[in-house]
Amino acid sequence: MKILSVTPRLAFYPFSLLCLFATPLKANPDMPPSSQLVVGHHDPIVVDSQLSLAKVLDLTVEKFPDSATLQALEEEAAAIMQRSKNWTAGPALAGLRFQEATSGTLHYIDGTVEVPLWNVGQRDAQQQLAEQADASSEAQGQAIKLRVAGLLRTALWDMALQNIRYEQAKEEVDAFEKLYAKVGKRVELGDLPRADLLLAQTELLQKRSSMILAEAELMHARKRYASITQMQKVPTQFQENLAAIKEIQDNHPALVAINKQISRKQAELDSLKLVGSGQTNVVVGVNSDSFTDDPRSNKTESFNIGVTMPFGGSDHLKPQLAAINVELNQLFAQRAQLHRDLEQMHHEAEHNLEVNRAELSIANELKQVAEQHLSMTHLSYSAGEINLIDLLKIQSRTNLAVLNAKERALILQRDQAFYNQAVGVLP
Repeated sequence: MKILSVTPRLAFYPFSLLCLFATPLKANPDMPPSSQLVVGHHDPIVVDSQLSLAKVLDLTVEKFPDSATLQALEEEAAAIMQRSKNWTAGPALAGLRFQEATSGTLHYIDGTVEVPLWNVGQRDAQQQLAEQADASSEAQGQAIKLRVAGLLRTALWDMALQNIRYEQAKEEVDAFEKLYAKVGKRVELGDLPRADLLLAQTELLQKRSSMILAEAELMHARKRYASITQMQKVPTQFQENLAAIKEIQDNHPALVAINKQISRKQAELDSLKLVGSGQTNVVVGVNSDSFTDDPRSNKTESFNIGVTMPFGGSDHLKPQLAAINVELNQLFAQRAQLHRDLEQMHHEAEHNLEVNRAELSIANELKQVAEQHLSMTHLSYSAGEINLIDLLKIQSRTNLAVLNAKERALILQRDQAFYNQAVGVLP
């Protein structure tokens, strides 16, 4: 199935975010002032021409809650690396023992230092674990960045979609205000019954109510964007070219992240296996009985060195190995499920693109037909050939057709961004 890698030109609706600011509705002297019908709460959004989508993403990731987790993962990898560079496998132990005979005149002093040594291959395994932990930390960062990109893309395009609906609602209110004024003049002249004026007034009030609800949804969308990004600035343009990737690849950030987690867990398992029954220790000691006047004393100092080797402890290590193995197999299962989920997301994104391309073509034709029909209907209404109810029905269908064409143009752009998200492409 072929996916175009170019952005379609939507000549009939050039999209821009410069109209994201809500403006109050003009008051009609024959109706209650519209300012009484518009909610005063506004969530400000500022368009920044110097701001790019990639820059917004970077700024959002810096403030995202998971950034603390990433820092902790980096610190963990650094700590493992620092440990692997140490010449000893653990902290050294120092001991001092004082012994006194029952006579109280014969004294012995023993001092020892015990140093744990790396088992064969254990230090290399620790260094490998540190490298895998560092790689996993970096991959987790890219996976989180992709997840944040998905939230950002959704928030931006939802705000743009809600803005289209709000602007359409304002246009409909303006159109019905003109219609209401026109009907009012004809009622005054006796050309139309009073019932038509009431009908026009009812429709206008409903349109104003719809505009208020559309404004509320726009404010909600703005707040969601501000909550995710922790800013009120948006880029002027955030459309994306469609990625040329046709399937889920192994370098998808989410797959890379879980593969690195698996490699890290495997390195942890290998390192633990090399511990065996425990660490081998070198013991160095000194003994002295020269600090006494007892005639039985040899007045000598001695030096000794020894090695302690653990044995029979493999059974005690098995529960730890089994626990890590459980975590490793859970990661294998998560990877398999993740790959299935990504393939499903890719299929849906690809299908949505094809559907919306076809829908956009039809929506444009419906819009043209509806606008021509509405123009003819207004002439017929002015000539008294049809009644107001028929005009309102056709006006309503035309409004829906116009809104649908605008939405389809934007949704196609949005679906290109969502396709890029599905195949793991960052802005």
